[in-house]
Amino acid sequence: MLAMLASEAGERKLIEAAVEAIGRISAPLQIGDDVAVVDAGGIGLVLKTDMLVASTDVPPQMAPWQVGWKAVVMNVSDMAAKGVKPAAGVLAIGVPGDYRLEDFKLLIKGASDAAREYGFEIVGGDTNACRELVVAVALAGVAKRIVPRSGAKPGDILATTGYFGLASAGLKHLLEGLPARPGDREALVKPVLEPKARLREGLALAPYASASIDSSDGLAWSVHELAKASGVGFRIEHIPIAPEAASFAEDNSLSPLDLALYGGEEYELVVTIPPESWSAAAKAVEEAGGRLIRVGVATREKHVVAVVDGREVEVEPRGYEHFLT
Repeated sequence: MLAMLASEAGERKLIEAAVEAIGRISAPLQIGDDVAVVDAGGIGLVLKTDMLVASTDVPPQMAPWQVGWKAVVMNVSDMAAKGVKPAAGVLAIGVPGDYRLEDFKLLIKGASDAAREYGFEIVGGDTNACRELVVAVALAGVAKRIVPRSGAKPGDILATTGYFGLASAGLKHLLEGLPARPGDREALVKPVLEPKARLREGLALAPYASASIDSSDGLAWSVHELAKASGVGFRIEHIPIAPEAASFAEDNSLSPLDLALYGGEEYELVVTIPPESWSAAAKAVEEAGGRLIRVGVATREKHVVAVVDGREVEVEPRGYEHFLT
């Protein structure tokens, strides 16, 4: 029997292999959620690490400052999904020998600026030689309550903190050269080159959300992950497509639903809210400067469907995945 290669397995099978190798852990959240949590004297010590790799995560148009910015935002977004404010961060950077020192300084500046944007500092790290640029960020924070992926119940309202399809369309514009309307270009490109994490919204939602996940692997995949972790299904009644993404799809003969459901690199939060908490949750997010968009409902039937043109269609469990993308 031939051994399976990482390129054949894909990122999610690698994670499954890691979980199998480690086994069940004693922490409040099992491996595979957005963050790791350990009990630190009755307070949850929250840890997060995510890695940015030049060949898979950095479009040619991305400047060094933006690389550092994105590397931090990727991690903050996962903390936001759990309702946790980061307290500090460290960087581990692999640098090719021909990488310019000035670009290295700009990358660090971008990471530091992003950290300060979200209320913490980069306090240290490590550097090493590498064949391509690799930036690994690790964050730490504390929280009394962690919002899991596994808390959704039938009848809970499915919601997002924003519209989808912008980053997916922006990547097609940048990488494939598909045209974008001049008035829409900034809206499409900005989420790719300088993404934002919904930390204020995540903190506001923490007292109300029954389940939450960061959507960087795509809306469809995120909803399926919530469904699997919570043992429920979902009926998506309103797919939150950004108007600029819809226009881009129309101009380039693409499916706006595919851009919104199956694209990656978007850092909205996908949450479930008990119906009795909806008004309070929506008000809290609004007061935090954000918005909460109602998109569907959790169901007892353990499958994910969307209402399109008055009929239910299956939402496939796919999205962005390293190795297979």
